[in-house]
Amino acid sequence: MPNIKSAIKRVKVTETKNLQNRMVKSSVKTTIKKFDATVAAGDAAQIESQLRVASAAVDKAVAKHIMHKNAANHKKA
Repeated sequence: MPNIKSAIKRVKVTETKNLQNRMVKSSVKTTIKKFDATVAAGDAAQIESQLRVASAAVDKAVAKHIMHKNAANHKKA
């Protein structure tokens, strides 16, 4: 454990940010899995809507610097 006050604060802030980033990553993975399941089902209207939702989730993760833009383009492709 750190002894310096600023280092203690950094540990707390890092834990909080780590939790927030994991939540966003998890939600992105969930939306991508839902899209893949919809593609497997084959409903064209649902595929269209799920694609928009998944693309938006990936773009939001890139905007928050949680996911690299090239990784996002790979997932969207």
